[in-house]
Amino acid sequence: MAIDLYKPFTNPITRETFRCISSTEEAYMMEWTVNPGGYVPFEHVHVYQDEIFHIQHGEMRSKINGKNTIGKAGDIVTIPQGTKHIAFNDKEEPLVCLVEYKPGLDHYITMQCFAGLTIDKDYDKTGLVNIPKIMFMLRKANAQSLTHPAFAPEWLFRLGMNAFYLLGLGMGWDKLYKKYTQSM
Repeated sequence: MAIDLYKPFTNPITRETFRCISSTEEAYMMEWTVNPGGYVPFEHVHVYQDEIFHIQHGEMRSKINGKNTIGKAGDIVTIPQGTKHIAFNDKEEPLVCLVEYKPGLDHYITMQCFAGLTIDKDYDKTGLVNIPKIMFMLRKANAQSLTHPAFAPEWLFRLGMNAFYLLGLGMGWDKLYKKYTQSM
C-alpha cells in the first residue's frame, strides 16, 4: 500500500511530524510540527521550489544563506529556490508551521519516499534518511522536486543520484520505491 501523506508520520530522532494538507502541481502544503529540541538534520537547498513557512505556534530558528533568523507565530518565512537553509526548535514548546512548496511539482512522490524510509526507521543517528536509497528513488521517479545537501553542488548531487540508481537497481530497491509510491 502506498504511503498516505494525509496521515501524519514522525521522525523520533529529529522530533519532526509531517502531514500533507494539499498537493497540486501549483503547491504542496503540509503541517510541520517540531517538538522541543527538534531540527532539520542537514542544511539543504530546494532546486526548483520556494519553501514558505507560515508559523502558527512557537518559534523557528533558521539559518538562511548563513544568516540566523528567528520566526515567531504569525510570521511568514520565505526561502527562495536555490537558497541554503536549515531550521531548529530551540524552545520548550512545539513549533507548528504550515509549509508550502511552490510550485508543488511532484513533491507528493518525493515525500512518499522520504516518509517510507522514515516509517521503516531507515535513518542514521541524526535522523537523516538513508541517502543512497532516497537518491535512488528520486532518480527512479525522475523527480522535479529535488532537495540536495547545501555542501554538494547540483552536478555532484545528480552524479550521485545516477550512481545510486545503478546501485539500487542491483540491490532491489525498486521494491521499496513501489511499496512507498504505488498501491499493491
